[in-house]
Amino acid sequence: MNLSKLRVLLLLTLCCGVSVFSASAQKKEKLFNGKDLKGWKIYGTEKWFVENGELVCESGPDKGYGYLATEKTYKNFELTVDFKQGANGNSGVFIRSNIPDGSTKISGWQVEVAPPNHDTGGIYESYGRGWIIQIPDEKEGFLKFGEWNTLKIRAEGARVQTWLNGHEMVDLTDEKLGAGNGSIALQIHDGGGIKVNWKNLVIKPL
Repeated sequence: MNLSKLRVLLLLTLCCGVSVFSASAQKKEKLFNGKDLKGWKIYGTEKWFVENGELVCESGPDKGYGYLATEKTYKNFELTVDFKQGANGNSGVFIRSNIPDGSTKISGWQVEVAPPNHDTGGIYESYGRGWIIQIPDEKEGFLKFGEWNTLKIRAEGARVQTWLNGHEMVDLTDEKLGAGNGSIALQIHDGGGIKVNWKNLVIKPL
């Protein structure tokens, strides 16, 4: 094989390798298999179970905070999830979160899932600065309480964007958030009487 042909072969091999790597990096992953809690870990005494192919969270007798967190960590990603709120829908989706074993004191950033007029889609820093960004009043009407909603979260570096039912809710750039890394975690707020159903949890690493 002459030198010219060898160079062409090496170039093609390199291009194919880059294409395979790029496709792999963009592959979507189902976080919930519709059957059990494989790939997740429960924190606290609140209830997490699967019913009719849906992931359900309910307050337990302790009426405390509860979390269901992925065993894997995710830093840069695009996540979509469908949720339906019960009588009290105060919950949330934490990103880049960490929870010590045996504790429910979470560090991370919560994309709010809350009853009407309580900033669903806004971003809250637990045990830190509190609200980082809330949603404008004119966006409160995008939540369909008691029906299925689709929440989309895109986190890339210091920038985080959220959408609710196709409407952009927030677009935030925050260096502290950008430095974080950790699990995706679903929350049950304290106080009791909470029920939220979840399905179609799909993540695409960026």
